[in-house]
Amino acid sequence: MSDYLVKSLVCDGHLRAYAIDATQTVREAQTRQDTWSASSAALGRSLVGTLLLATASLKGDEKLTVKINGNGPAGGIVVDGNSKGTVKGYIQNPHVHLPLNDKGKIDVKGAVGTEGFFAVTKDYGLKEPFTGQVPLVSGEIAEDFTYYVAKSEQIPSAFGLSVFVNNDNTIGTAGGFMIQVLPNCPSEILDKLEATLKNLTPISTMMQNGLTPEDMLNKLFGVENVEILEKMPVKFECDCSKERFAKALASLPQKDVNEMIAEDHGATAVCHFCGNEYHFDEAELAEIAAQARMK
Repeated sequence: MSDYLVKSLVCDGHLRAYAIDATQTVREAQTRQDTWSASSAALGRSLVGTLLLATASLKGDEKLTVKINGNGPAGGIVVDGNSKGTVKGYIQNPHVHLPLNDKGKIDVKGAVGTEGFFAVTKDYGLKEPFTGQVPLVSGEIAEDFTYYVAKSEQIPSAFGLSVFVNNDNTIGTAGGFMIQVLPNCPSEILDKLEATLKNLTPISTMMQNGLTPEDMLNKLFGVENVEILEKMPVKFECDCSKERFAKALASLPQKDVNEMIAEDHGATAVCHFCGNEYHFDEAELAEIAAQARMK
């Protein structure tokens, strides 16, 4: 089955809850970037979290970029998402594999680090995008999404993000949920939610047992308390093209393009997000340089 996300209102509209199966999405990213276990988990959680945040906070053609910059060996993570459920992302150092942590799980915190920043830039189609930034508080990714939304967007929230990585570095399952507290939510609902989250079966276990996003919501809140609003497909999709890279080359200093022609007799551009390569021969570079001079 293709990946999809479920939007719902729960507990008589006092909470908003989204759940997602993004297994194929994260598999696509892992394959394209050849990530190893710790990098796969870190990038995968970031992709899942961005899909949840983007589909909850954006509309129309709006889009956002999540940047996670920690002091761990995985380096920076950049993920782009939009309201339509498409996402793309990359991790600076894809080949990070670490010993399991003290809970016997992949050490995402060790890969990402605990010092640095978590930033979200939202493009609403206006002249200037809006950027909110908070310090990293965990490095486990889910807690960092939770802290960002609470501090920067003033919405009490809870994120649960999970990526199960097989022994051969392929992705077994990837998914999660996001819960947001709406105004005037009774304290007893929050107390019950806190207790539920504390004792919740791990997301990866639920998904390995075949639970769907709807099942996860029902397990969290009880089927009688869940009102499904929408189901939407999600996927990894990169919008790179040779034309976009040609524009980037045209913005370079003239001498740099001339050096590519004279010394390299061409150029190859590689997309960070998807790994696609675009080749430019001497004639194409000369045409790009000529058009740049005319501007």
